[in-house]
Amino acid sequence: MNRLKSRPSDVRRFYERVASRFEAVVQLLERRYTPLGRFEPGPFEGWSFLWQPALLGFVAMLLILGSSCFTNSPFKWPLIHTWFFGEPALGAVGTPSLTRLILSIVLMYGGLLLLMRVWLRLAEVMKIHPGASLKSLWWMLLLWATPMIVAPPLFSRDVFSYAAQGEMTAHQLSPYILGPFSLGTNAYVTPVDPLWGNTPAPYGPFFLWIDGTIDRISQHNQLATVVGLRLLEVLAVGMIGYGIALLARGLGRDPGEAFVLSALNPLVLLTIIGGAHNDGIMAAFLVVGVALAVRRHPVWGVFFIACATAIKAPAALGLAFVAWNWMGPKASIRRRIKPILIASVVTAVTISLWTWAAGFGFGWVNNLLSNGTVRSWAAPATGIGMALTNIFHAVGLHSITLTRVLSITRLCGLLTAVGFTLWLLWRSEDRGWVRSLGLALILFVELGPVVQPWYLAWGLILLAASYEGREHFWLLALSITGPFIGLPAGRQLLTGLVHSNPLLMALAVAMVGGVLLVPMGRWTQWSWPEVSEEIST
Repeated sequence: MNRLKSRPSDVRRFYERVASRFEAVVQLLERRYTPLGRFEPGPFEGWSFLWQPALLGFVAMLLILGSSCFTNSPFKWPLIHTWFFGEPALGAVGTPSLTRLILSIVLMYGGLLLLMRVWLRLAEVMKIHPGASLKSLWWMLLLWATPMIVAPPLFSRDVFSYAAQGEMTAHQLSPYILGPFSLGTNAYVTPVDPLWGNTPAPYGPFFLWIDGTIDRISQHNQLATVVGLRLLEVLAVGMIGYGIALLARGLGRDPGEAFVLSALNPLVLLTIIGGAHNDGIMAAFLVVGVALAVRRHPVWGVFFIACATAIKAPAALGLAFVAWNWMGPKASIRRRIKPILIASVVTAVTISLWTWAAGFGFGWVNNLLSNGTVRSWAAPATGIGMALTNIFHAVGLHSITLTRVLSITRLCGLLTAVGFTLWLLWRSEDRGWVRSLGLALILFVELGPVVQPWYLAWGLILLAASYEGREHFWLLALSITGPFIGLPAGRQLLTGLVHSNPLLMALAVAMVGGVLLVPMGRWTQWSWPEVSEEIST
């Protein structure tokens, strides 16, 4: 019995030992092989330097925008009438330019690496030196976001599916029964990924109502609808910035640091604004609802989180955490019953109102697992299933199908996520319920059937104002690696370099390598603790 009781603490000590060594190795590599090593940590001299990361981040975003201007850029959908620029000419013939393809890829990777470097150092400065002006950070957000507002939809074609579902909604075709291909052949259907062409929508009624409203405002113009959905996500990021500052103050944290870790997060800017994913508007309502609950407005908090749930279902986890912690710490189970009932009533009324407004019933609940058709190694539950299937087939067990194995591994992943979430809910008073909610959302993503980078934003945004200890390191790690999950063109880059002339190859390597090595300015020295602080610790 004593061994069983000590096992969790042993696992915890092992994790801390491994994680601390890994973090130390990363910091050593940064100091030794990047320009950070040129500066000795010294006294902090104030926030007048903020224009430098603002400008560097803007340059990084311009590089990413420049990559999308090429007609054969692999980071966007190369089809006419899908954006205002960067489209192939109507009836164009001939072989696309290899030089332009490589330049597009190099600009994208160069911009991404520069953005990650700038944001990472800025986040570290904010951690060590609180008190930055939120007004300055809002201007930085505007500067960084502008190129993404102009750029065509990047990395994903989901926004074209949203637009088609908005057109269906406007014409009273139920997206919960039919897929976008039910619209026939028109501008809405052509850019939709065939994988989702006949797949009903898993999105809640609130999003369908917004989607249909945008389509009606655009006068059923496909491109205008896509632009409207992009602007919706721009507003969502602004709402995230407002909500995270409100939440940070409610938790006694620095709102500037939380703002940088959430609204200025590259994952948010690139996938929420750049990709125009509806996860942004879901996360916006979720973080505002959590902030209101923390600031002792639980009914309004439940209303906003219920609205988030009526966009995408995972936000419902927030309802459970708010209802359970409504009465504060050490409340008995009997005292928790009333707030749970109140939260249930508010949620039911809110979702029912949005269901009535959208007019398509509750069919979305049956479609929540529709993304399970995607099979990606990025999702551990799916990757393990595919690996096991390959092993079974290698030893001659061909009767065991991939579908059967995936159903088991994905179920195990889901049950594991549920088990950890229940434990986090039970321990949320000791660990902090906002922090526990953020971790639970990340667990459901990582252990779910599909891991998309924009899914990570759900939990990372909440952790931006509530993380503890080494969670800061993992928050940064997921944020800077997330945008590279499933990023196209890596193979094309290598193939293009191998088949290009040596001068072009050397130039491409030099451009990408230069982004990693170029000094970013003396302000980066303040991202390390001062020498005296290191000695004292």
